[in-house]
Order: sequence, then C-alpha cells, then structure tokens
Amino acid sequence: MCGRFIITSPPEAFRALFEYDEQPNFPPRYNVAPTQPIAIVRVVGGKRQFALVRWGLLPSWVKDPKTFSLLINARGESAADKPAFRAAMRRRRCLIPVDGFYEWQNIGGRKRPFFIRAKSGRPFAFAGLWETWTGPNGEELETVAIVTTTANRALAPIHERMPVIVPPDAFGLWLNASEVDVHAAAALIVPAPDEFLDAYEVSTAVNRVANDSPALIAPAPDAPEAQAEAPAPSKVRRKPKVDERQASLF
Repeated sequence: MCGRFIITSPPEAFRALFEYDEQPNFPPRYNVAPTQPIAIVRVVGGKRQFALVRWGLLPSWVKDPKTFSLLINARGESAADKPAFRAAMRRRRCLIPVDGFYEWQNIGGRKRPFFIRAKSGRPFAFAGLWETWTGPNGEELETVAIVTTTANRALAPIHERMPVIVPPDAFGLWLNASEVDVHAAAALIVPAPDEFLDAYEVSTAVNRVANDSPALIAPAPDAPEAQAEAPAPSKVRRKPKVDERQASLF
C-alpha cells in the first residue's frame, strides 16, 4: 500500500517529465498524507493536464461521503472489476508525480517507517485513478486513489504491497483511456524492477502529519544505513508546534 509520499523536485522538473502546459509553482513537501490535495496528471481534451485533487477516492455513486470509507489505494489486480474503481480504471486513469514514499514494516507489533526512492534520485510517477463526485446541490469534488500491486523482492521484507510505478515511456499507455483499453493498461500493473528503488529506515517523526521537513527522510540515527552527515537525534525527534491539521500540498 502507500499512505505517505514526498514531492520535492522543482516544479520545472515535473513539468518537463510529464509534459503538461500548466506552470504550477509549489513548495517541497516531505509528508503528503491522505485527505490532502495532491498533484495529478491526466488527459483532458487530448492534452495532458496538471490538476489538484483530494487523495482518497470517492466513487460517483456514493450518496453520503460521511458514511463511505476513505479509498486511498486501489488494488491493481481487481481495480477493473471492483465497483468503486471500475469506471475510473476504464476512463479516468492518471499519474501522480512523486519523489519518494514511505512504508511501514511491522515487526512484533512495532511499525518501523522506511523511506523509498528511485536510486537515480529523480522524480517518478505512481499510477492513479480519479473520479468526480457530484453532491445533491451540484457541488463537485475530484478525488484520486493510488494503484498498488504486490511488492518486488527488494521491498517485500518491508511490506507485501507497493504502488504501481509507471515508467516514462508508458505514460501515454496509462493516460490515454480513450485509445487504450483497460486490458492493455492493466499490463502496467506490475512491481517495479528490483534495482529501481532504494529503501532505508527513517525516524518515527513521519508518523505525525504535522511534521513536514527534510529531516523526515534522513536515515534513522540507529539504523545501519544512517550516514555520518545525518541530523543529530535531537533534531530528528524534536517536537514541532502542536498542530494536527492536514496541511495543503501548496
């Protein structure tokens, strides 16, 4: 699964990678969480479009959002058949720009957070599904879920699931739902190559949504992967101001 990620590359780098016309300007984020607005890239009118939508898919047929569970992930193996994702898988596929993500390893009831990034250090894309929900008064809410698959051998010791990572040469295949049917797109729902990602343990400070700084992706001080230049433990564990609100992406 995927419950947190980061988006830290300059906006120009994402624009060059995804080839959309919009020129959004946004600050780096180190702890993007469900219910927050997140960036997606989709095809509208035959062109790639940058948009902000809420993380947590809400199917169009839901009557009362307050009674519906938050769908932050969609299991890729069944997305084409599940009522919550079936229409989006066929007609509303998108990409989610990221620089890395977090996953938690559960050992003896203790959850240890790991940060996972491309070994190249470059941004990449999750596969996503988006929907538009229309309320009784005509109000509209656009939402998204991250598509997941079984973990590759590199990440399996941490968690059994991982986000689907779409390579740049397959962006068009995933995005162009009007020209590429669901079966062809589903061929992209596979684990990333074992050599693509790098993972290391980080501080539990990431568990708190209010924390959002580069210190979150520093190797945990007591982890084997920790580097000499990593922040001192007092800096990693320093308590921020009390603020439990979900921050906006921008």
